[in-house]
Amino acid sequence: MELSLTGGSDQNTSYRVLARKYRPRDFSTLYGQEPLVKTLTNAISSGRLAHAFMLTGVRGVGKTTTARILARALNCSAPDVTKPTPVPCGKCENCLAILKDHHPDVLEMDAASHTGVDDIRELQKSVAYRPSLGRFKIFIIDEVHMLSTNAFNALLKTLEEPPEQVIFIFATTEIKKVPVTVLSRCQRFDLRRIDIDVLTKLFSHVIGEENLEAEAEALSIIARAADGSARDGLSILDQAISLSGSPLTAKAVQEMLGLADRAQILDLCELIMSGDVPKTLLLFDKLYQSGASPLSILTDLADFVHWMTRLKVGSGADDPGLSETARNKGQEMADALSIANLARSWQILGKSIIDVKAADHPKEAADMALIRLVYAGTLPTPDQISKKLLGAPLKRQHASDKASQKSPSDPDIKKPPFDPLPGSSGADPNVRAIHELNPDKQRRIESLEDIIEALLIEREPLLAADLRAYARVISIIDGNLILSRNSRITREHLNKLSAHLLKWTGFTWLVTLADGDGGPTLAEAQHAATKSKKDAAENHPLVQAALEAFPDAKMSEVVVID
Repeated sequence: MELSLTGGSDQNTSYRVLARKYRPRDFSTLYGQEPLVKTLTNAISSGRLAHAFMLTGVRGVGKTTTARILARALNCSAPDVTKPTPVPCGKCENCLAILKDHHPDVLEMDAASHTGVDDIRELQKSVAYRPSLGRFKIFIIDEVHMLSTNAFNALLKTLEEPPEQVIFIFATTEIKKVPVTVLSRCQRFDLRRIDIDVLTKLFSHVIGEENLEAEAEALSIIARAADGSARDGLSILDQAISLSGSPLTAKAVQEMLGLADRAQILDLCELIMSGDVPKTLLLFDKLYQSGASPLSILTDLADFVHWMTRLKVGSGADDPGLSETARNKGQEMADALSIANLARSWQILGKSIIDVKAADHPKEAADMALIRLVYAGTLPTPDQISKKLLGAPLKRQHASDKASQKSPSDPDIKKPPFDPLPGSSGADPNVRAIHELNPDKQRRIESLEDIIEALLIEREPLLAADLRAYARVISIIDGNLILSRNSRITREHLNKLSAHLLKWTGFTWLVTLADGDGGPTLAEAQHAATKSKKDAAENHPLVQAALEAFPDAKMSEVVVID
C-alpha cells in the first residue's frame, strides 16, 4: 500500500502540527484501513451508495478523515468528472472548499456540544433544501453516541427516508451507545487499529518529508506507544522532535515517555524467571531511577510474557522493535518455561498492573508485585505437584526388593474403612487409582469430628462451621451418614459433603436426612462440656474460698494445666 502523503515542509506558513499537516487527503493515503477503502471505492465506482454511513473505531484511526474524503469523492467537480469518483482531484472548487472546512453543502456537527432534539430539528430543516454547489448535501456528525435519546428518536424518520441528494456520515468511538434503531439504518464500517509496522513506515515518511533523521528503534517505540492511533503517534513524534531535534534517538523517546529500555526489560524478565530476588529488585531500582515509571515497567513485562507465550505455542509472533540478540534470548526463555509458568506470570502481572494504578505509592506496589512474581516462578505447577504425588510411591515400590513386596491379603496392607454400598458402582475409577498408588492418603472417617477436621485441612471453613453448629448425627457407619431433619442442614450441604467424602475415602457415601432428633451438635456438646468443667471448678473448696475472699470476683474460664 502506498504511504505517500501530501504536506511537505512549508517555511512560508505558520507551523501546523504533524497530525494535521499529514492528514490523508484521498483513499490512497488512508493507511491501515484496506477493507474500508476497497469497499467504499467499489461502491462509488459502481454507484451503489448508501444514504447513511456509520464509522466506528478507537481515537485517531481516521473516522473523521474518512468522512471528509468521502465528501470530496461524492462532490468532486473536476472538468473530466461527471459523477462521484473514488479519486477526487483535490483541486476543484468543491474539493478545495471541503479541504478548508467551509463548503456550504458539507455540514459538520459535533454531537458532544449539540446533543438536544432542537439541534436535530435545525438539521432537519436543512435537509429539505437541495445542495447549492455539490451533487450531495452531506451531514457529518462526530461522536454521534453523545446525542440524547430524544435526539436519536427525532432523527430516525429522516435517517430512514432522506431526500436522494442527502447523505449522513456518523462517527463514534463508542458504538455500543448508539441505538440499534439507528445502526440498522446505516452501513457500518469498523476502522481497525493501525499495525505497528504501518505506523513505523508512516513516521519514517514524515521524518523524511521534514528533512530530519531518526533511529529506527525510536520510531518503533513511538509506534508501540501510539496503540494503533495515527494521530496519537504523530503527536508523540511531534513532541519528540521538539525535545530531541535531529537525529531523534531511542533514548530520548524513552526518557520522554517514561519507558524502560526493552533490552533491560528482557534482562529483568530473565532474572524474575530465574528466581533471583535481590538482582531483580536492583535492576528494577535502576530502571526506576533512569526515569521509567513502575506502571510502564510492569506493562512492558506483561508484553514480554505475552510475546514469549506466543513463541511457545508457535504462533510466529514477531516484534520489529527487538534486536536479533533480544529475539534469540526471548526464544531461549520461552523454550525453557512451561505454558503454566507463563500463564501464571501473566495473571500476576495483570492483577499487579491494576494494583499499581490504584496505589498511593506505585514504586512500593511494584516492588511487592515483582517479589510475588519471582517466588511464584519458583513454585511447582499443579500438574508437577500431581505427578510428584502419583510418582513417589511407584518409585519406592520399584526400588524395593521383590521379596519384601506384600500381597493384597497381607494384614499390614491398609484397607478402606468400609465397602461400597450395595447396588453402587463403588469408587470413581480416577479416585480409586489415586488411592491405590497412595494408600497413606486415604482418610478414615468414623465421626463428625473427623469430617470437620478434614474440612478445615481442605480449607472449607464455612461448611465445617455449619456442620459444627447445626448437624445432628443419627448414624455414621459403613459409608452411610444419616443426619436429623430437625436442623438447618440443606441439600447443598449434603452434596458438598458427599463429594468430599468420596475424595477422602475413595468410596461413594450415602448422605441423607431422616426423621429423628439425633444427638447434640458439636457446638452444643462443647458448650455443655465447658459448662460442666466450670460448674465443677466453682464447687472446688479452693475456688469457694477465693470467691468468699473476693466477693466481686467471677470465674470466666477454666484452663486445665498438665
